[in-house]
Amino acid sequence: MRKIVAGLFISLDGVVEEPGEWHFPYFSDDMGEVVDSQMAASDTMLLGRRTYQDFADYWPNQTSDEEPADYMNGVQKVVVSNTLEKAEWEPTTIISGDDVNAQLNALKAQPGKDISITGSPTLVRTLLRDGVLDELRLLVHPIVVGKGERLFDGSAESTGLKLLSSRTIANDVLYLVYAPAPIPENEDE
Repeated sequence: MRKIVAGLFISLDGVVEEPGEWHFPYFSDDMGEVVDSQMAASDTMLLGRRTYQDFADYWPNQTSDEEPADYMNGVQKVVVSNTLEKAEWEPTTIISGDDVNAQLNALKAQPGKDISITGSPTLVRTLLRDGVLDELRLLVHPIVVGKGERLFDGSAESTGLKLLSSRTIANDVLYLVYAPAPIPENEDE
């Protein structure tokens, strides 16, 4: 069965918005390898509407010389949105309605590689809460951004995670991989 995997650049204070404004001083060959391996393991990109529209405004105008334009423009894209009526950046499918989780679980049951999420923090929070997200891969940058949308904004219920792997890469960036897990019971009670 395929996995839905979210890969995000995140600051120490949890900001995921506009990583282009704070991420690049920390970029390294190590980080490039992590990002490249996630793309190589994926044949479908899952996006929320806002991220999809931002990407659709940028990537179709890029040539093969701009990495990873070929991947971004060629990969199957699935957009979760109840408001987007038409997707002009092909190949794209829009899913919506009350049964989005069922549609995503059906997609996971199809043959293929991972289904990756880039950006789309609202979608990541929702899928994690609903038990549809299989892995959360964070590249934690050693910077406090101070403002911007946070991955966990205080609107969700507690969600347990299990650390699957961790490593420090160049520029003191932590690469952390989590999977959903039950919250441990307090043994002191």
